[in-house]
Amino acid sequence: MPTLTLDHLRRYAIARSLFRPTTLGRAIAKLGFVQADPIRAPARAQDLTLRHRVRDYRAGDLERRYARLGIEEDFFVNYGFLPRRHHALMHPRTPRQAWTPAGTKQAQAVLEFIRERRVVHPREVDRHFAHGKTTNWFGGASNASTELLDAMHYRGLLRVARRDSGTRVYAERDGDRAVPDATTASARMDALIDLVVANYAPLPAATLGQLASLMCGGAPQWRGQRAVALVRAKQRLAHERVDGVEWYWPAGEKPASSRWQPDAQVRLLTPFDPVVWDRRRFELFWGWAYRFEAYTPAPKRKLGYYALPLLWHERVIGWANAGVADGALGCSVGYVAGRAPREAGFRAGLADELERLRVFLNL
Repeated sequence: MPTLTLDHLRRYAIARSLFRPTTLGRAIAKLGFVQADPIRAPARAQDLTLRHRVRDYRAGDLERRYARLGIEEDFFVNYGFLPRRHHALMHPRTPRQAWTPAGTKQAQAVLEFIRERRVVHPREVDRHFAHGKTTNWFGGASNASTELLDAMHYRGLLRVARRDSGTRVYAERDGDRAVPDATTASARMDALIDLVVANYAPLPAATLGQLASLMCGGAPQWRGQRAVALVRAKQRLAHERVDGVEWYWPAGEKPASSRWQPDAQVRLLTPFDPVVWDRRRFELFWGWAYRFEAYTPAPKRKLGYYALPLLWHERVIGWANAGVADGALGCSVGYVAGRAPREAGFRAGLADELERLRVFLNL
């Protein structure tokens, strides 16, 4: 193998993540985790991620087929979707903050209500119990029933059975609720870190540590094992120092191999796509800072509300803001160099990508 370079790592990152489109179930299994986000600009993040990796994918297919896919919706390193075998590694959870006796009693009553009905929409819980309003994490007002259901879901008492028009519909979660012993916990932590690496590799050492910390949100009961689990991971993963940065990837894979060659397709990626998720790696690969600005005040935005990174070959050369108005797709594109590439292949490729986006959105 040739001496490993940043060019090798960039091509490897793109080619291994943007694999040949396959079925929805296989794509999720191959990724291991698909981050979710509720913003539609022009579609939810999970749909924008999957459209590049699933044959004939349409916006909303994940929601429509969720119940048949053998996956779970839950918090991992972020909120999203993952196969049940991986989901089971995080449960049962022991949340950092215990319920009060009144809160425990309230949750038990809701659980009994759901057992009787098997599957329950939050509106049914709210009508039956009249829990009222509560202040949510960002300072707004939410239905107390919705907040309680979210907490019961996080604790592993409930699972998302499906979504109705985007709203989570809950059922009781089956499974062992005994806390795993330390030996089992160590093996589970190792498996979860390997899952993270498989999704986001190659990873700078700092990002590997960041993801190991975020993983403690999915398995808070093992937060104390994070440091030793990270040490074990660094020992078993393949790694090499390139341009002063230590990089990690799954053992057995060879980033310098000529097999890792990105194609020439133009792609608009969601801000949460595994290729561009790590902003630290993004700057190392492409030499400019990409920021997600949906929650930035409009006057301070530089790229736009929901700027989609624009990938061509192995370069992210700009961004686009896309939206649907009156049944038509609108898209404004910006370029790091200040103008579009002059090659005819790029213009044709961008036109093809916008047409794929229209089909994906059923326009």
